[in-house]
Amino acid sequence: MKRCLTPVKNFLLLVLAIAGLLLAGCSSVTPEYGTLEGKVTIGPITPVEQPGSPPPIPCNVYEARKVIIYDENDTNQMKVVDLDCNGTYRVELEPGVYTVDINHTGIDRSPDVPVKIEITTGETMEVNIDIDTGIR
Repeated sequence: MKRCLTPVKNFLLLVLAIAGLLLAGCSSVTPEYGTLEGKVTIGPITPVEQPGSPPPIPCNVYEARKVIIYDENDTNQMKVVDLDCNGTYRVELEPGVYTVDINHTGIDRSPDVPVKIEITTGETMEVNIDIDTGIR
């Protein structure tokens, strides 16, 4: 026994097919991301520190520092990343090559930055930064 679709069923199938095509064309592709994370150490924070027992770093000292992410050519600032009260940071980035630096508060300097990195999809890149405050 052969079944024939009625004109109404044919019309409904056509509408569903067109709607499916339109929805497929409207969907946006979410870019995949990689992660940049690390730990920032800061010191000294007082002129005289006992070797092996530095004073605790107050949260506002970390909050004043930022990790700055630039594009590959160091021309465009892409992200400014805050540090938490332990000096750690984490940011998701689209795959690509970036330059990592700090905001150089006062006379802060670090031999660890600026540094070029490459972010790949689904991977985590770790960049730890040791900031010398210049306090002596």
